Amino acid sequence: MHKTYIALGSNLGDKFLNLQLAVQAIFEKIGTVTKISPVYETASWGFKSENFFNAVLVVKTSFTAREVLAYLLEIEKKLGRTRTSQAGYQSRIIDLDILFYDEEIIEMESLQIPHAQIQNRRFVLQPLVDIAPNVFHAKLKKTAAELLQQCNDTIEVEKLPRWLKNPLTEYNLASFNFMAIEGNIGAGKTTLATKIADDFNAKLVLERFADNPFLPKFYEDKSRFAFPLEMSFLADRYQQVHDDLGQLDLFKDFIVADYDIYKSLIFAKVTLQEEEYKLYRRLFELMYKDTKRPDLYIFLFQSTEKLLDNIKKRGRIYEQSISTEYLEAIQKGYLDFIKTNSENQIKIIDITNMDFLKSRKDYLEILRQISQEESKETDRS
Repeated sequence: MHKTYIALGSNLGDKFLNLQLAVQAIFEKIGTVTKISPVYETASWGFKSENFFNAVLVVKTSFTAREVLAYLLEIEKKLGRTRTSQAGYQSRIIDLDILFYDEEIIEMESLQIPHAQIQNRRFVLQPLVDIAPNVFHAKLKKTAAELLQQCNDTIEVEKLPRWLKNPLTEYNLASFNFMAIEGNIGAGKTTLATKIADDFNAKLVLERFADNPFLPKFYEDKSRFAFPLEMSFLADRYQQVHDDLGQLDLFKDFIVADYDIYKSLIFAKVTLQEEEYKLYRRLFELMYKDTKRPDLYIFLFQSTEKLLDNIKKRGRIYEQSISTEYLEAIQKGYLDFIKTNSENQIKIIDITNMDFLKSRKDYLEILRQISQEESKETDRS
């Protein structure tokens, strides 16, 4: 993910609404808006016209700087801005500029980063300093706060009493203290949990499968290594549940994990022999009654064909031998658990035709579906 700073300006029509619509479009097309400055009113800079409303956003994005620019131009056009070949500054419904993109220096005819006029414009520097005083200008070797202090622009800026709304607040997930994201191998559990934790200030708990020495051996010889693999996973998950889920983090709003401990029994039923499974289940049930359960259990349903494709793409050598039959057995285990479970609030999300890693639209659709469950939970309370 990259961090970009975007300046917004408008001096035609309903100026505040124009800025709000731009914020919404940037959120939907480019990335998560993490900070929004106050809105400032200022006289036009470089020409005479109606006063401008200006603000600055901090946005996390997976797109390149050139892709961000292309989206900004698309948003300007959609909101009604018409660019002309006329020389000089002009009034505009909306004006969107990239100020910074990480700490990169880009010098192209169509794109200059950092923006060439930052140091000369108080209406950009003031809102920028309000939300990111220490952002560093890689060419001038100064922070935004230092640039504002040294700025020679005498045009006054007046802070407005109205604030732009962050679209992220529409997806309030914090009513759930603990959310578990589950799914078959390759469904994207870790990716989704990480994105949600990052966007919503949640404590992230990830399964520590990479440290399990039995996992590569299991895929080579399932009958020999199934029991030690499942036992080691159970022990590690149990310890992690008590260590990570039992500790309150005052600086986080909730907990999101990329697994629920019940997956131990689902996988064990598929991989273990009957007598091994009976023993395993006795141990599991002793542990399970003493573990924290999620307030919301999200199951990412994915077709077997897509799962195999995802497994191939992520390139873990020991996973390449996973069979269709094995994945289908695991999938059945999850679905059987969901059918018979009455303790958890469960949400099944079909992601077969989604790619929430590459498509922001798909990611926001998943958040919308989770938010529907949050609304139901609020109604019940």
